[in-house]
Amino acid sequence: MTSDHEPAAAGAEVPVLAVENLSVRFRMRGGRDIAAVTDARFAVAPGECLALVGESGCGKSVLASALLGLLPANAQTTGSAVLGGDTDLLTADERTLARTVRGRRIGLVPQSPAAHLTPVRTVRAQLEESLRELTGVRGSELPKAAVAAAHRASFPEGHLDRYPHELSGGLAQRAATALALIGDAPLLLADEPTTGLDRDLVERTVDELRRHTDEGRALLIITHDLAAAERIADRVAVMYAGRIVEIADAAPFFGAPGPRHPYARGLLDALPEREFAPIPGMPPELGALPEGCAFAARCAYADARCTDERPAFASDLACHHAPTGRTHPLKEAADA
Repeated sequence: MTSDHEPAAAGAEVPVLAVENLSVRFRMRGGRDIAAVTDARFAVAPGECLALVGESGCGKSVLASALLGLLPANAQTTGSAVLGGDTDLLTADERTLARTVRGRRIGLVPQSPAAHLTPVRTVRAQLEESLRELTGVRGSELPKAAVAAAHRASFPEGHLDRYPHELSGGLAQRAATALALIGDAPLLLADEPTTGLDRDLVERTVDELRRHTDEGRALLIITHDLAAAERIADRVAVMYAGRIVEIADAAPFFGAPGPRHPYARGLLDALPEREFAPIPGMPPELGALPEGCAFAARCAYADARCTDERPAFASDLACHHAPTGRTHPLKEAADA
């Protein structure tokens, strides 16, 4: 199913989130650095969903943690990530992030919901607390509002009085999604929001996230579920070895002419409903990235330039074999 959502017009409004040259390095014992994210650049407009996709370990969740100020003490960040045109998330202090950003301006669907749910309080109690803090609902309206919040994320009413340890992984994920949606934050950051869900619940969850976006808010969804990304996204950003290597509109990315970067094309070709052909080899270690293109060792189109020179990210693509005009040399080579 190809996304038929209309992306927001470029430059029409101030982006909800504008990221420029965001890099994250972890300083490890012995002086070794891990380049978890390198020079990420993207923006998300009001009413737009951007899906950040890539294999596990490529840096997607580290990028999300950087935006929320949740990186460990040994992390070093550079660049900028401006929220709503006025707040740089990378330089904001913890007081600002805790009191005015998290939950209010950025809602988070966490990758590990069990770690974010309060273990000694029921789901109902946590929903009611968030409703009081973020919406001002009080008194007799609170129980009804908690049930409605649960329904938004397909969380069953009969489980509201359970504690987090009594929930399955899928139920915990839906509880975390319900909490994230309560504040109707201008930006929703969903980190693997479909983990542990069956296909029917995946579709219901992403459809609810899409409704949240269609009301004029922005959504950054981080996922390895390409079917979910295709269902919900306006644009797709592909990450490999800590670097965004392609950004494209969803319709041509999942349809024709397809991805421009060979890694992105390989991701789609690996799907069972497509060619079911895995990408050969393994990603490089983030602490030992090659001098040239990080994908060169796995790429059928790599040449000497690819191994010697890292491609610049230009026109939303980081590849020395960039297509020009209407031609698509990667597709032509594959079809030859």
